[in-house]
Amino acid sequence: MAGILAWFWNERFWLPHNVTWADLKSTDEATFPQAEDLYLVFPLAFCIFMVRFIFERFIAKPCAIALKIQANGPQIAKPNAILEKVFTSITKHPDEKRLEGLSKQLDWDVRSIQRWFRQRRNQEKPSILTRFCESMWKCSFFLYVFTYGVWILKETPWFWDTRHCWYNYPYQPLTTELHYYYILELSFYWSLVISQFTDIKRKDFGVMFLHHVVSIFLLSISYVTNMVRIGTLVLCLHDIADPLLEAAKMANYIKSQKLCDFMFLTFAVVFIFTRLGAYPVWILNSTLFESWEIIGPYPSWWILNLLLFIIQGMNCYWSYFIAKIACKALSKGKVSKDERSDIESSSDEEDSESPEKSPHTATTTNGTNGYLLTGPCSMDD
Repeated sequence: MAGILAWFWNERFWLPHNVTWADLKSTDEATFPQAEDLYLVFPLAFCIFMVRFIFERFIAKPCAIALKIQANGPQIAKPNAILEKVFTSITKHPDEKRLEGLSKQLDWDVRSIQRWFRQRRNQEKPSILTRFCESMWKCSFFLYVFTYGVWILKETPWFWDTRHCWYNYPYQPLTTELHYYYILELSFYWSLVISQFTDIKRKDFGVMFLHHVVSIFLLSISYVTNMVRIGTLVLCLHDIADPLLEAAKMANYIKSQKLCDFMFLTFAVVFIFTRLGAYPVWILNSTLFESWEIIGPYPSWWILNLLLFIIQGMNCYWSYFIAKIACKALSKGKVSKDERSDIESSSDEEDSESPEKSPHTATTTNGTNGYLLTGPCSMDD
């Protein structure tokens, strides 16, 4: 194991020319990031899980109840052994031929069978109360880390001039505030990797999982190689839009359509401006050109920039869906469905559609339509 770690952390690959890991050992005069610090993220990630559990149960849930949000989930499908066997063993979205066969076997009309499969798919989905609690937790956490990030960064020279991210690199001391900020964000992304399997499932599950993995790798590597300055800028920039999204979701769950529309459109503008405008102009310009000019490229420099471009690719992917929903909201006068949601309509209009033509219909009739993102998109996300 020691040999593998020594091979992986080859200083000729990760550090600029003529710099060794020994040069970055902490002393009484200056503290630098250490690889051992990353072990802190695992107990801290567990603590975040516990804080979330306590917050959702004792803070978010009472707030939801006070706002008249019911704990009732989707309508439960009537027990039927034949349909249940088809649902669990064959398909959750039967085609027309199978629907007709089941109709003859059960002496049910096709629409009733469609309705049963829709209810059966939906009954495993979380209630609006659960969704509200999840969104309130994320909104509170994102707002906290963004506020804290701005508070500590506004006094730093690299917040105003990104060239300071590279002056005297990598011999840049690590303050207690920056250490806490970085480790907290990294721990949160570790918690997201695990909670993504238990939280509300959406169509972009794979993209979000890739995003979290890339974020964790990028955060870990940038910390160990002391690229903390540029890393904090990426984190802060990507944290701006997330509280707005979760606030829009909460407004939607309490059926405040005007507030929901306002928050979502604000989120859309902020997201697209920061991810497609500020990120390439402010961050990628610095990591590509300013760092090249001041410290020059080295092997891991290419890897880190590649990961930052992968993040930008995902930003473009999400921006497309956000812009699509925002345009519909402006044209129709209200925010429409989330293209990623799996909660289905209970309207008769959907019943008349063939399941194989619309297996992922996402509109709702009870004000539970969702939104596009569940989490941050920074170097993080």
